Amino acid sequence: MSPFNVHSLLGVHPSSSALADYLASLSATAVEPEIKSYSDAVYFNYYALGLSLLFTPKNGYKPTPGLSRSALRDTDMVLEGLDLYNIPKPAASDPKAKGTSARKAELAFSTYPGTPLVLALASSGTDKGGKALVRPEQLLVSTKTTGKDFVACLGEPARKGGGAGPLSGSIGIWCEWTRDGLMVEFGGDEAKGPQAWERGKDAGWRVITIFPRGA
Repeated sequence: MSPFNVHSLLGVHPSSSALADYLASLSATAVEPEIKSYSDAVYFNYYALGLSLLFTPKNGYKPTPGLSRSALRDTDMVLEGLDLYNIPKPAASDPKAKGTSARKAELAFSTYPGTPLVLALASSGTDKGGKALVRPEQLLVSTKTTGKDFVACLGEPARKGGGAGPLSGSIGIWCEWTRDGLMVEFGGDEAKGPQAWERGKDAGWRVITIFPRGA
């Protein structure tokens, strides 16, 4: 499968041909999403594809909870974000497989099949510290891409967090490059605990969130 720039899908309707072609490129057979509808957001969860789509209602449309796919007003919703998952399945004997409720929800997703993933980058500028950035036009992401790889290409993130607290209870570190419309959550023991930011360079990504680029 040829690398695809997922940012190009932002703003499309749920029934757009561009989105249908994209989903068809990820699976030879049709995959139906689980729908989670709220008044201000509608999620299409494609668990088998490691993909969750966030649609935002427009034009005064306020979906009610529990709507079926056929009951949604596609023309009054636009794609606002995509979550792509990279979830290694734990061994059945691994005690961490039970995890927290958030971890169980994450494990419902398979690993996104559309790698290498093309992330189109904003034009060169300065990072959070004012340092000039010299960067390529795009970043290719595989399932093995680490925190060090992201920072080497993108520079220091505009926002970051996570990693605090005990290893068993903290959330993984995350980084956001606002100008690129990109947030990355990292997983594994390297991304948790008091020394997470020192070890995080070797952590692999678990969730990539694509959203409209900011200033």
